[in-house]
Amino acid sequence: MGSQPGLLAVAREKMRTRHLALRTEQAYLQWLRRYVVFHNRRHLRELGAPEVEQFLTYLALHRKVSAATQNQALQALLFLYRHVLEMELPCHPRRLPVVLTRADVRALLAQLEGTPWLVANLLYGSGLRLMEGLRLRVKDLALERGELIVREAKGGKDRLTMLPAMLDTPVRAHLTRLRSWYEEERRRQRPGVSLPLALARKYPQAATQWGWQYLFPSAELCRDPYSRLPVRHHLHEKTIQRAVQELLGHADLKTTMIYTHVMAKGANGVRSPLDREGGLSGSQGVPGGDGSVQKW
Repeated sequence: MGSQPGLLAVAREKMRTRHLALRTEQAYLQWLRRYVVFHNRRHLRELGAPEVEQFLTYLALHRKVSAATQNQALQALLFLYRHVLEMELPCHPRRLPVVLTRADVRALLAQLEGTPWLVANLLYGSGLRLMEGLRLRVKDLALERGELIVREAKGGKDRLTMLPAMLDTPVRAHLTRLRSWYEEERRRQRPGVSLPLALARKYPQAATQWGWQYLFPSAELCRDPYSRLPVRHHLHEKTIQRAVQELLGHADLKTTMIYTHVMAKGANGVRSPLDREGGLSGSQGVPGGDGSVQKW
């Protein structure tokens, strides 16, 4: 990593022992590289809170990054100092972005259709973060109880949240189409979905089982970062972010990321805002007006 050979490998090892998501690991390592280069590859033990503040200020004022991106950089540096260098930095205040009002959200949802419509309604109605919604698998739904399980949510814990009653029919219709597509995939002997590394080793057949299928699978196969074999991942987050971005009129996708991340925050035992307000946004609650939800 320039200032200390092998430090990048140590940081990666620390992240994996703490079971950080692969996406988080990649993002953190990218920020650590940029931090070192920004300070002319000085040794990291010579850098402290003032240097971290300089870097974050540079990102905000000169690189024009969003609050969410700046916060991700901060979390990466806090991880570096706490878990790799074993140094504690002074706490930094967290600034929450301004979010959409309830009326704004409903007006936004009314303009969406297809898969973005269903994903966005789940985010809002179930209180999900964007990646939590995209990582949902068939087995995470309990339609008969009006619930869904968010696996390994923030903090690495599972949590239970509501599935809006207003989404019951669209979700069931989506599952019917998903099942037909899934069975065709099995007939064609196509690769299964991506799985957590430990699970893939213990239950290699799980990738092609119905319960483990992503609720919103990607249209294209990709290469598993661990096995290097072709797998099907979930829908890419930019698909949803760009759909929302166009409606909000944002010039920068990073701005949209703030809204799709903090647009809704649900809690167990709380009635979904979709159900409280009495009705779905959109064409009679039917995505796209023609019943189509997923586009494979």
